[in-house]
Amino acid sequence: MTLDMDNVEVFDAGEKGRGLRTTKDLCAGEVVFAEPSFAAVVFDSLSQQVCHSCFRRQANLHRCAQCKFAHYCDRTCQTACWDEHKQECAAIKKYEKAPNENVRLTARVLWRIQKDTGIVSDGQLTSVDQLEDHVADMLAEDFKELKIDMQNFLDYCPKTRHGKEYISHIFGIIKCNGFTLSDQRGLQAVGVGLFPNLCLVNHDCWPNCTVILNHGNQSTLNAAYHSKRRIELRALSKIAENEELTVGYVDFLNVSTDRQRALKHQYHFDCTCKSCSEHLKDDLKMAAKETDGNKPSDQLVKEVQEFSLECLAKVEAARTAGDFHEVVKLCRECLDKQKPVFGKTHLYHLRMLSTASEVLSYLQFFSEAAEYAGRLVEGYMKLYHPNNAHLGMATMRAGVTHWHAGLIKVGHEMICKAYAILMVTHGPNHPITKDLESMRMQTEMELRMFKQNEHVYHSMREAALQNKPMAEARSVEDNIKALSHKH
Repeated sequence: MTLDMDNVEVFDAGEKGRGLRTTKDLCAGEVVFAEPSFAAVVFDSLSQQVCHSCFRRQANLHRCAQCKFAHYCDRTCQTACWDEHKQECAAIKKYEKAPNENVRLTARVLWRIQKDTGIVSDGQLTSVDQLEDHVADMLAEDFKELKIDMQNFLDYCPKTRHGKEYISHIFGIIKCNGFTLSDQRGLQAVGVGLFPNLCLVNHDCWPNCTVILNHGNQSTLNAAYHSKRRIELRALSKIAENEELTVGYVDFLNVSTDRQRALKHQYHFDCTCKSCSEHLKDDLKMAAKETDGNKPSDQLVKEVQEFSLECLAKVEAARTAGDFHEVVKLCRECLDKQKPVFGKTHLYHLRMLSTASEVLSYLQFFSEAAEYAGRLVEGYMKLYHPNNAHLGMATMRAGVTHWHAGLIKVGHEMICKAYAILMVTHGPNHPITKDLESMRMQTEMELRMFKQNEHVYHSMREAALQNKPMAEARSVEDNIKALSHKH
C-alpha cells in the first residue's frame, strides 16, 4: 500500500517533541492519512475468535495446520497473512506454544525490521527504532514485567541477531506506542499494532482528529487483490493549514487529574492541554443534583460516590460471572440511590446507566433499557465533542434500543443523529456506518407506516417479534436486522 502523506508534515512541537501538522485546510470527516500496520497481533484471549489477518471477529475460523495457534476467516486471509506469519509459525512450532501478545508483537516487529529495515515505504515519516521507548522512566512493576517478557522472547527466538538492549528498546516502543485494534463493528478491542506515522500524532484531551481501523477488503479469492487493514486518521472538525493534528490517547470521560495520571503512567508525560490546565467540564463530571437552588451536602455526595464505586465493582463481578439479573438488580439499586444526589452528567451515574441499558437490552427489557440509554446520551452530549465516536456509538445503541421498544419516532431520530456522527468518525464505507444506513432506511419506512396507521404498525411489529425464538442470544444490531427481514 502506497502511503499518501501529502496532507501532513513533521514539525518541532516544542516540549512534546516531534508532531504532525496539516499542509492544507481539512474538512470534518476528511481522511488525513491512512496507514497499514508495521506489525500487529491478536490478543491472547481472542486468538481463536478473531482472524489473525483481517482482525474480524467471527465464528468457525480455520486454524493454521502447522502452528495450530493462528486462525483465519478462510484460505484467502491465510494466504494474505503468510508473509507476516511464516517466521512466527515456525517459532511457535519449535517453542511448542504461543507466547503472550507483547512477545509476539515484538518478534513480528524485529522480523520485519530484519527483512525490510525500519522504514518500509517512502511515505513512512519515521523509522520504528526512532520512536520513544521510555524504558528508563518505567515504574519498578512495569520494569519487572519487561524483564519477564525479555526472557520469554529469548526463549521464543533463541537465534535472534539483536542484542538485549535493542530488544528492550522495541518492547518499550510497543508499550508506549501500541495502538489497540477493534473488531469490524468497533465494539471490542481484539488486538494491538504498531503504526509509525500515527505515533507522531500528539495527544490532546479535546483532539481535532480520531483514529479508526479499516479492516480492508478480503472478499476476492485472489489475495493479490486484497486491501490491507489500516488505520485512518480522520478530522473531527475543520482544521486550518499548519494546525497541529492531535488525537486522544485516553477517554475524555474522566476528570482531568485522572486523565493526567493515566497519561503519566502509560505515556510518561504531563498533559498541559487546555482541558487539563483549566479543568474543563470537571464540574459537570462530578456534579451534584440541584433542586430549587439547593444541593445535597458534601458528606452525602461522598457517601453516594463511595457506594457507587462499590456497586460498580459488584456489577463487574456479576457481569463476569454471567449473572445478568444480579447486574440489573445492582444497577437499579444504585441508580435509585444516585437519583436525588448526582447530576445528570456525573461520571458514576453515566457508567451505571451504560451498564444498565446494555444488560437490560440483552435481557430484552427494552422499554427500561431505552429510558436509561436516552439519559446516557443526554449526559454524553454535554461532555463529549459533538463528533466523538463514543457519543456516536452510544447514540446508535440508544436508537436501536428505542426501536426495539417500539418507540419508532425517537429511535429513528437517534439513528439519524448517530449516522451523522459516524459519517465523520468512521466514513461511509465502514461496516458500522453501512449498518446504520440500512437501519436509517428501515426506520424511516417504519416511521411512515407508524404515522399512517399506528395499530397496523404495532400489530406487524408484535407478529415479527413473536416469530423470533426468545432464547436466541444475539447482538442488538442482529436482532434489529432479523426484525427488519421479517417486516
